[in-house]
Amino acid sequence: MLSVIRRARKSLAQIFLVLTATFLAACVATGPGPTTGSGGTVQVALLIPSGSGKEQDEVFGLNLENAARLAIKDMANVSIELKVYRTGGDAATAAAMAKQAVDEGAQVILGPFYSEEANAAGAAVAASGVNVLAFSNNAAIAGGNVFVLGQTFENTAKRLAGYAVRSGKGKIMIVHDKNVAGELGKAAISNGIFAAGGSVAGVSSYEYSQNGIVDATRGIVEAAKATGANALFLTADTAGALPLLSQLLVENGIDRATVQFIGLTRWDIPAGTLALPGVQGGWFALPDPGLQAQFQTRYIGAYSSAPVAVAGLAYDGIAAIGALASTSNGGPITREALIQPNGFVGVSGIFRFLPNGTNERGLAVAAIQNSQVVIIDSAPRSFGGVGH
Repeated sequence: MLSVIRRARKSLAQIFLVLTATFLAACVATGPGPTTGSGGTVQVALLIPSGSGKEQDEVFGLNLENAARLAIKDMANVSIELKVYRTGGDAATAAAMAKQAVDEGAQVILGPFYSEEANAAGAAVAASGVNVLAFSNNAAIAGGNVFVLGQTFENTAKRLAGYAVRSGKGKIMIVHDKNVAGELGKAAISNGIFAAGGSVAGVSSYEYSQNGIVDATRGIVEAAKATGANALFLTADTAGALPLLSQLLVENGIDRATVQFIGLTRWDIPAGTLALPGVQGGWFALPDPGLQAQFQTRYIGAYSSAPVAVAGLAYDGIAAIGALASTSNGGPITREALIQPNGFVGVSGIFRFLPNGTNERGLAVAAIQNSQVVIIDSAPRSFGGVGH
């Protein structure tokens, strides 16, 4: 999973302004901290991974910059000065660029992309009082002056576990990869089940290899039957174990009529995954699809190409900064302002930063039915409705 990620005909700008006005009631502290922008202008440093020589980093960097500039165009009565810094995806460079940005007047940093970069950038500018809104989804780096924008395992697990318990699928077995991401996913799922009032029926794992999956699958199925689990919550992703694991679970006797598959990661990317027999009927979480579609249309109209999945994070970051800037009159974007409970609205739906530096996002629950994504529980439009 990337260390970061998707009928009145209103424009994206209209939707953003209306929803922001509805849900924001932020008060901005103006104590010691970064400098005040001149003339009410907020100075934002955007740190992108371009410059590494890797094609993927160039694509991500371009998309993040495009989305940030698109968000700025959609602002009303807010002046944002954006300056772009290229980190090459390197932690030491990110730290240097963050410090340079603050020296040049940045009042908030948007980015960098990778978790190691974000950790280094945050540490480099911690003494300045400048906050870092990183594109990472790694909750481990959050805290202090570092906030993560990406959809975290914890947020996803809580949303899906809550829906599962309400749907009578609360006896959940966790199935995870034996690697760092799998262990983090296991912990997030366990916490989500506990918070939802469900029960962990059991925990099974597999070595992260083709042979490891093949060797472990029969035991996973036997354990699920023995514990009476009515759901399997999988950490596997589409680029890794999911295609083979889901197929073998079915072939080894999991009863899909009574046992629900739930995915911690997006099962609709790439789109070809939707045709796999093993994922049919499976549940996963995703950002508000209506707002995502509006963003994609707006982005294509502006840049003549579709955005990558993580591009929306840059738009969301500018959305939060712009909302706070409209009430701060050019003052610094403080920690107190960022963690105000009403949250923000971006192209991925509602979101808010938590005091520990992670985030909570209003996610939709989707099912794969006949190789198509079907929304079975809509994304909430206010935090009073999160988790229903």
